[in-house]
Amino acid sequence: MAKADRKGKRKGRDNFRTRVPDLGYYFIVTDTRETEENYMYGLRDSLPKDLQGRIVIKVSKAKTDELVTACKEQAAMEPQYGEPWIVFDRDRVIHFDQIIENAKQEGVNVGWSNPCIEIWFDAYFGRMHGYQDSVTCCREFANTFEKKTGQEYKKSSNQIYTMLNRYGNEPEAIKIAGSRYAQYLRDGVDKPSGMCPCTTVHRLVDEIKDKIERSTSNE
Repeated sequence: MAKADRKGKRKGRDNFRTRVPDLGYYFIVTDTRETEENYMYGLRDSLPKDLQGRIVIKVSKAKTDELVTACKEQAAMEPQYGEPWIVFDRDRVIHFDQIIENAKQEGVNVGWSNPCIEIWFDAYFGRMHGYQDSVTCCREFANTFEKKTGQEYKKSSNQIYTMLNRYGNEPEAIKIAGSRYAQYLRDGVDKPSGMCPCTTVHRLVDEIKDKIERSTSNE
């Protein structure tokens, strides 16, 4: 019987071996030493052991406005990592849209969250609530997290990725985040600062996990 992929679609059996996209080498820079960093380490550590070395996570001491430059400079020192990403929250960042646009022009991918990354975590539990500021978002997500897991939410926890996947649903979270982003575009909202709540972190997660799944399913 054919397997189902992460999005629930059936995979057909071909009479020839299709080319599987290579995972590539990801260089991910964030400006947060706790939540984003721990989540990304969890994502990396969830991959097969022989592929974990293809993802490098760095915490930049640069200001958020300088994150794109910091990412390019650090990635240039390790040229094999051809997939540069920055991951950051809107929170109180003034030049949020400008940073994202600058990243696109410089060939750097962006996993942004508005108002904060907890809105992406929220989607793991089946819904992206309409929180409009990071304080409310963090507080209310902490309540949701405790109800779902029976444990206190700690931004410094190195188990956040594991817990979200154990008690939540990552493929469904990706669908929810993608649908929310598409809805803003249909409504004529194309500036990330106007997309609240919203995130694009799901694109990074989906891309990595999809490549891994397609690779292992063709072995």
